[in-house]
Amino acid sequence: MSVAFRRESDEEHLEPKFELPIPPGPNLVTTAGLAIIEAKLAEVEAVIAAEPEEKVLADAKRQWRYWITRKTSAQLAPPPPADRVAFGSRVRFTLNGAEREVTLVGSDEAEGADDKIPFTAPLARALIGAEVGEVLDFGGRADAIEIVAIGGAEAR
Repeated sequence: MSVAFRRESDEEHLEPKFELPIPPGPNLVTTAGLAIIEAKLAEVEAVIAAEPEEKVLADAKRQWRYWITRKTSAQLAPPPPADRVAFGSRVRFTLNGAEREVTLVGSDEAEGADDKIPFTAPLARALIGAEVGEVLDFGGRADAIEIVAIGGAEAR
């Protein structure tokens, strides 16, 4: 029989599953960020322990590898200074005339809906090191950001 008419398994036609990408750089976390990592890890371990079907189990193991890597590489950041923007700071600023407020957190804790942005984001990198009243360039525009207030870390 010709190889062209031979049916192979359905498995070889599935798209490959790659490992979940680990964000580059150090894995800085707040206390809340570390708790999120530990909760996600416990959740995935519960799925693995339940011994679900093979496809679900394979996905859970993939997630477990991601979360165990994040937990083992987590570095609890010290509280931010009160006078400069740093990891963990809550910052109020104007961006192109509109006022915003964000907290700089780790990659796994970032949540746009809660105004938590990763410290590796371009906006966060522009803010880090700034003081109240400082005017910063951003997005190719001079004087795009003005720092209005810097708050301490959220519950760590």
